[in-house]
Amino acid sequence: MNKELIINAVPQGVEIALLEDKRLVELHKENAENLFGVGDLYLGKVKKLMPGLNAAFVDVGFEKDAFLHYTDLSPYAKSLLKLTQVCHEWKAADPYDFGRFQVEPEIVKTGKITEVLGGRPNILVQILKEPIAAKGPRLSCEISLPGRFVVVTPFNDIVAVSKKIHSSDERRRLQKIIESIKPKNFGVIVRTAAEGKNTAELHDDLNQLVEKWAQIQANLKGAAVPSKILSEQDKTTSILRDLLSADFNRIVVNDKGIYNDTRQYLQRIAPDKTDIVNFYPNGAPIFDSFGVTKQVKASFGKTVSMPSGAYLILEHTEALHVIDVNSGYKSSSNNQEENSLQTNLEAAEEIARQLRLRDLGGIIVVDFIDMKLPENKKKVLEAMEQAMRADRARHSILPISKFGLMQITRQRMKPEIDIKTDELCPTCGGTGKISSTLVLEDDIRKNLDYLITHGHKKLVLMVHPMMEAFLKAGWPSKRMQWSWKHKQWIRIESSNNLHLVDYKFLDQDREEIKL
Repeated sequence: MNKELIINAVPQGVEIALLEDKRLVELHKENAENLFGVGDLYLGKVKKLMPGLNAAFVDVGFEKDAFLHYTDLSPYAKSLLKLTQVCHEWKAADPYDFGRFQVEPEIVKTGKITEVLGGRPNILVQILKEPIAAKGPRLSCEISLPGRFVVVTPFNDIVAVSKKIHSSDERRRLQKIIESIKPKNFGVIVRTAAEGKNTAELHDDLNQLVEKWAQIQANLKGAAVPSKILSEQDKTTSILRDLLSADFNRIVVNDKGIYNDTRQYLQRIAPDKTDIVNFYPNGAPIFDSFGVTKQVKASFGKTVSMPSGAYLILEHTEALHVIDVNSGYKSSSNNQEENSLQTNLEAAEEIARQLRLRDLGGIIVVDFIDMKLPENKKKVLEAMEQAMRADRARHSILPISKFGLMQITRQRMKPEIDIKTDELCPTCGGTGKISSTLVLEDDIRKNLDYLITHGHKKLVLMVHPMMEAFLKAGWPSKRMQWSWKHKQWIRIESSNNLHLVDYKFLDQDREEIKL
């Protein structure tokens, strides 16, 4: 599979398109004014405790207070509170030595928010979900710093290896390497991308994250409350960090600054991949040149067509998303069960792509075409699970029910992408209605009578081709009737530039007559 990243810098921010085998699978928009991205760290002030919700509202500088639930506090919440206070009040010139920090006992899972945040203290928090609609950001105290091969979690002092690494020998090898190089008071999660990597590569990645944690501690010193302590990497580098693999063969950028930053980032994490970054100097829009704009137009909207002629209908309600699978007009065989299976298998792949592309979250209900055989329903479930393996968002899929419905839950961390692909009809103005041709004909006749009675001769009537055909049709045609009435020939010409209900009169010098 060939992966390409097309990066379009615009005045409002950056648009990033991820293509897999030339197909658009992810679309990201990074607003230059977005101050509350997932992963950002803030020093916040606990403003209000809600014992009934077992949660707190924290001021992080957003117009609405952010939400922090007890389950997002982290077992090491007391340690985080202690470190936040120590670093915030640190007076010495030398940086605080995190290796000497004494970790506090873990909080209980069934505890109360008032027991931990009773004094309404200042606390270091991480954005878990971006502000959505009328809601403020959702916060977490389980601080995690992701790298390319490992994720660092302060305080817990545990090493875990991704379950997606199936080889038990490789898991043990990675575990031993990380345990031998891990600093005190840091927990480390080994990512799937670490499979096969040597000690030097893992050590370099780990050191970069430890340095980032030291920078966070330094930024806490004397920081205003509330304030941003550290930003997550921009979208471009975060996508490269999570997805960069041997399949990645091209990155195209239309901005020199982003081009240089991307090359520098790749030089640091994967020097052998630096040459895949290309600068796009052409004046034409980069998304148009690489077919992204066309795919966006075809992929967003209520109806999404598939190559076989089948199509999806996507509806959004307040509570969930509903996707209806329709067979369309083509059939691969005369067997209805086989047709249904093939359409559903094709739909499963497209649905997985749509979930990533639109970044749909919450509950998704898919109404597949009815199938009678249990083994066919199982094939569709397996196809959906396979198609969604590339999805980085946490998700869960339930088997098809007896009503033919599949339920999917998918993590939502930011507002879904909603691009309006419909264009306003210039003729009806979006109402879906136009004037009757009979009324239009009457309107033309009245204006013609007016112009001729005021001395105009050799008039030319310009109309839409369909209206021209209507006025010239039959015996006697409308044109003949008008010509007999006024005892002069009425010329009618057509123009594709006119809308169906538009017309104009030209005088003998072919100048338009303003009515």
